[in-house]
Amino acid sequence: MMKKNICILFGGCSTEYSVSLQSAHAVISSLDRDKYEAVLLGITRDGRWLLYDGPEDAIAADTWHDDARRCTPAVISPDRELHGLLVIAKAGLSTVRLDAAFPVLHGKNGEDGTVQGLLELAGIPIVGCGCLSSAVCMDKDIAHQLARNAGVEVPTSAVFRAGEDPALLSGRTEALSYPLFVKPARAGSSFGVTRVEHPGMLSAAVSAALEHDDKAVIEEEVPGFEVGCAVLGDRDLFAGAVDEIELAGGFFDYTEKYNLMTAHIHLPARISQEKAAQIRKAALAVYRALECRGFARVDLFLTPDGRIVFNEVNTIPGFTSHSRYPGMMKGAGLEFAPLVDKLIGLAVGA
Repeated sequence: MMKKNICILFGGCSTEYSVSLQSAHAVISSLDRDKYEAVLLGITRDGRWLLYDGPEDAIAADTWHDDARRCTPAVISPDRELHGLLVIAKAGLSTVRLDAAFPVLHGKNGEDGTVQGLLELAGIPIVGCGCLSSAVCMDKDIAHQLARNAGVEVPTSAVFRAGEDPALLSGRTEALSYPLFVKPARAGSSFGVTRVEHPGMLSAAVSAALEHDDKAVIEEEVPGFEVGCAVLGDRDLFAGAVDEIELAGGFFDYTEKYNLMTAHIHLPARISQEKAAQIRKAALAVYRALECRGFARVDLFLTPDGRIVFNEVNTIPGFTSHSRYPGMMKGAGLEFAPLVDKLIGLAVGA
């Protein structure tokens, strides 16, 4: 059987560039080389697209782009007949046909529907969510509206946009109870997120959020703790084990997410089987309502009185062997390499 060409996109013009490198390295290392040929397409921090043919470890070390002999400018062509990469070498143009693409990109310019839209124009199957669901899930405001319509509780919130009169802020938020969380509507890894304990902190927090996006979401803090549920599939869905984030203080910011300085992830979550089943049910409802496919991690809150409140969906969650999504799938019996194989199989119809 002929191997299928799977394009692994990594890096990205995003604040989460370094996280993408670690996730992509894990995916590439776990690829079944008897079935798939890895086509490595890196995107530098400043937005250059390079076809990379060097050692995999250089990706994790962020030295992959240092050797010009290993990097050739290349782009995904929207031409459906070409169905792949246009490689722009000094010797001339060439093409590489792709059977599918796996965007291992986090945050803006990769997880937000931009790359997925290009792949859909090209007719190239995508591992994971498509353009619509990626864009919708990236926008916390829109995602909350759709989740609420699906019958899943969401935090009470308000929205403030760049360019609006700052004098409107107090009236916009007067019905909200402190403490609040102020977030960029479209950003990842908790960049630009501030916990606001009193009105005097609000204006600065909104300004910080608007540095990352032109829309800020201001929402009431949900008591309790965060739980997550990994979801896999298109029509027939499979939910992983539910995990729990235990915080010593503050909130689950970038440092805690990737270093676990004081936070601890409990897998499975320290909750009853009945409550875990309710969380999985809510996660599946959100996944369907937001038109997700392939895979995604749905994050929710569990309150002291047992309410399940939606937080956000990560359509390309961290994907190292120790990340939460693979951990939840492992907790449900699906190891990392078979998980990668299953995800690619969903895209290529295997």
